[in-house]
Amino acid sequence: MDVKVGDILEMKKPHPCGSRQFEVLRVGMDFKIKCKGCGHEVMAARAKIERNIKKVIREQDD
Repeated sequence: MDVKVGDILEMKKPHPCGSRQFEVLRVGMDFKIKCKGCGHEVMAARAKIERNIKKVIREQDD
């Protein structure tokens, strides 16, 4: 899956704060993502994150 730093991920399940959107801060074998609702940062395995992605929202650079 093509996920880059700065992308917004919409997940299948919400974070405990209620938000489903996370900003990608770091990619590699692990992803570091930040909740758009409460600002909590989470590091998790790439396979686990990719399995739970519903949609990737990419900011268009003009």
